[in-house]
Amino acid sequence: MSKKGIKRHEVLKPLSRHHMIGLHLALKLKRAGTKESRWTVNQIIQDAEQFWKPDGLRHFREEEEFLLPAYAEVGDIEHPLIKLMLEEHEIIRASMELLLKQSMAILEMRELGHLLEEHIRREEREIFPMIEQALPEYKLQQLAPYLH
Repeated sequence: MSKKGIKRHEVLKPLSRHHMIGLHLALKLKRAGTKESRWTVNQIIQDAEQFWKPDGLRHFREEEEFLLPAYAEVGDIEHPLIKLMLEEHEIIRASMELLLKQSMAILEMRELGHLLEEHIRREEREIFPMIEQALPEYKLQQLAPYLH
């Protein structure tokens, strides 16, 4: 039986690889303080910091400063999925700041885990395919130096 994954354009693969790391963090956050968790809250916060600084912040910047402006040239930047993506970026940024300051309750950590997972899955399953379909190949190739 072969494993079927999401096909991703080569240029967007760095963003997708970072999403995989984000999904691991989301799982840890969702399990924070539960019997299913193999990690202490402090370990989860340390993992979150390693994920977020600087890679998570850079990931959001790359999507917002390079990927979405390229999409805006050919697609509907007012699309509800794009608006939701950007709204979630703001919520995740603010939540990560609270988490890293250790100013977040365990229930809030779990909520952040659910949001992070939903956000990543939506980008991978809906937003990235929409962008890949809209952008011509030459435009995707122009993005390559900016997506890490």
